[in-house]
Amino acid sequence: MLAAFKYHARYIFLIVCGLIALGFTVLYLVTINHLKPVPQSLRNITSSAAHIQVLDSREQPLNVTYQNAWNVHDQVDLHDIPEFLKTAFILSEDKRFYKHNGPDWRARAAALVTNIKSLRAVRGASTMSEQTIRMIHPRPRTIGSRWLEGFDAVNLENKFTKDEIFEFYLNQIPYAANRRGVAQAANYYFNRDLSTLSRKEMLALAVLVRAPGRMDLWKDISRVEGRIDRLAALMARQGYITHKDKDRMLGETLTLEAPSLNIFARDFVSYVKDLPVSDMPQRRQAYGKVKTYLDANLQSSIQNMLDTRLRDLDTKHVKNGAVLIVEHKTGKILTWAVGGAENAATPGRFIDAVTTPRQPGSALKPFLYSLALQRGWTAASIIDDAPFIESVGHGLHSYQNYSRQFYGPVTLRQALGNSLNIPALKALQHVGGDNYLTYLDTLGFTSLTAHPNFYGDGIALGNGEVSLYELVQAYAAIANQGVFGDLIAMPTEQNRSRRRVMPSEIASLMGNILSDPKARRLEFGEYSILNFPVQTAVKTGTSSDYRDSWAVGFNHQYTVGIWMGNLDQTPTDGITGSTGPALLLRSIFSQLNQHKDTRPLILDTKLSRQDLCVNGAAVTIKTKTDSCETYTEWFAPNTKLTNDLPNRQPLAPNLDIFEETAFIMQRPVNGLHIAYDPRIPSKDQAFEFFIQGVSEKHQVVWTIDGQSLKRQGGVYNWPVQKGQYEVSAKVMDGSKMLAALKPVTFLVK
Repeated sequence: MLAAFKYHARYIFLIVCGLIALGFTVLYLVTINHLKPVPQSLRNITSSAAHIQVLDSREQPLNVTYQNAWNVHDQVDLHDIPEFLKTAFILSEDKRFYKHNGPDWRARAAALVTNIKSLRAVRGASTMSEQTIRMIHPRPRTIGSRWLEGFDAVNLENKFTKDEIFEFYLNQIPYAANRRGVAQAANYYFNRDLSTLSRKEMLALAVLVRAPGRMDLWKDISRVEGRIDRLAALMARQGYITHKDKDRMLGETLTLEAPSLNIFARDFVSYVKDLPVSDMPQRRQAYGKVKTYLDANLQSSIQNMLDTRLRDLDTKHVKNGAVLIVEHKTGKILTWAVGGAENAATPGRFIDAVTTPRQPGSALKPFLYSLALQRGWTAASIIDDAPFIESVGHGLHSYQNYSRQFYGPVTLRQALGNSLNIPALKALQHVGGDNYLTYLDTLGFTSLTAHPNFYGDGIALGNGEVSLYELVQAYAAIANQGVFGDLIAMPTEQNRSRRRVMPSEIASLMGNILSDPKARRLEFGEYSILNFPVQTAVKTGTSSDYRDSWAVGFNHQYTVGIWMGNLDQTPTDGITGSTGPALLLRSIFSQLNQHKDTRPLILDTKLSRQDLCVNGAAVTIKTKTDSCETYTEWFAPNTKLTNDLPNRQPLAPNLDIFEETAFIMQRPVNGLHIAYDPRIPSKDQAFEFFIQGVSEKHQVVWTIDGQSLKRQGGVYNWPVQKGQYEVSAKVMDGSKMLAALKPVTFLVK
């Protein structure tokens, strides 16, 4: 019996040993199979984050996001974290961190005994290395997971130093509200940097990581007081602080302060994030941060100035606005402000007004005149600012200046300076609508994509829609002596396109005209708000129905553009470029010039100076014997004015003074339809026939359906009668016929 018992006992023993060996083998294989690889770099884990942070030129954050899986924006080097905070974490989370090799088996054993005595899990004993593994490779909170985390922690410590692990841990440990790391927690609870925290605040950060969801200070600050007391007592027993320091520290009150982002640059941040990935290699490095050229201090100041100006204009129904400031030599974007975007009552507040196309009105005219100057005109060319009517469909459209006045013969300098409409239309006729649109395209106006017939002559007055971004970019080309360059938001945009779009002497002349107070006094007055203390080229614009008002300007260094209006397409209450954004433009340049070495605009050396006489419709070089109204003008090469040129009529310009052309019948036009009003007696109904270019000394022989009559001058009030008519005319100077105008037909309904 004894022998049999011994035999069975040995047999059972062998089976048990085999089962144990098998169990350990299976456990080993399962463990090996479920272990996860240690990352090659702890920083590479965070650098691939999807949400980037945009920084200004001084690396101030312009946006904050907590939607990333990792803290990619607020990482702090270990040596920059206060020693007291690091010590508090070690004592609270992992007392033997610098002694164990991953798991702390002594702490695990002590935790097991405590949990058995309490009949519940009251201690976890996870080391900071194991918690780091848990962040890198999340697993269910089970015994099996705890087993695997121990081996993963060993591999982690074999791969990285203690300091590398500790730095990663302090930057990535979770807190409430999706915050990660001690820097984000310090900002979330106290709105301060780590270096400015009190010792009690540091202790709070150390104890909160035990249960960040349950112990959110914003929900209940009292829940952490006991834990802070126990940790402070432990630090006193360990000799890190004195008991007196502990008592004084615990007597302090934790004061919470909500985090704030002082810089509003939402639309600029969106613009940067939408740039092609090829332009943003920093997406893959530097913790997902992108540095830009934006000046956060200037941005905040301009944003405040814009919002203040919009509040001032609120009674005039102006709700939206935008300001774009660039350095024109480099193309750097310094400010991108959108007004009213933080006010929930602002219409279209989520629309970026910098990139939204709107009608520029007269703000587009400098580019038309710059092309005319390249096509042979000079700043002294005479243009007749007289009533101008064109056919539109079967009707007529009468063009007016803003003041409803006409000034007769004016120079190109005056026409542009006073933003006169009739001369702009004649400039468009000179250069051609197709050519002008092509030229605008070379200047970066990519929004003008419609056929030239869609815009018609109205493109001379800015009826096409362009964005503030495009407008500032084009003005920057004038300011940069005719060299166009793409605007750039950040240093990584290396492929900036640079090309000459106008001769340097023409660009310089445009700046000279736009900064000349005397050139604009007809419409804006002698002491206009556009007359800046430091030489600044300025142009305003207003669209039809006062829907958009603009002011753009440049000095020797900066180009600034402002748009104001309503993004819901409603008109303002009569706000123009000079009554709305111009005052803000003046204030902005005043700030930009503060503490700066200001300089006048560049005057190109290829320009030549001449003193001129203005005699009505003629401009001549002033001589010593002349007693006339004089002014100084600048001429590009090969356009110098000479007195041997005859005095020509101000029509259809060619060179310095316009060549005389055929007389033009402006009313009626071919195909015109006129409505007869039955409510008005026939004797009181008349339609004005008009021939452009006819002086009062001339006679006109009108022929209407074969019947002729002679009238003095180019105007005849024809009695309106129903029917279809054919009209022709001859312009006479005494017995001499000056012109015979082709017949036109029109209909009276």
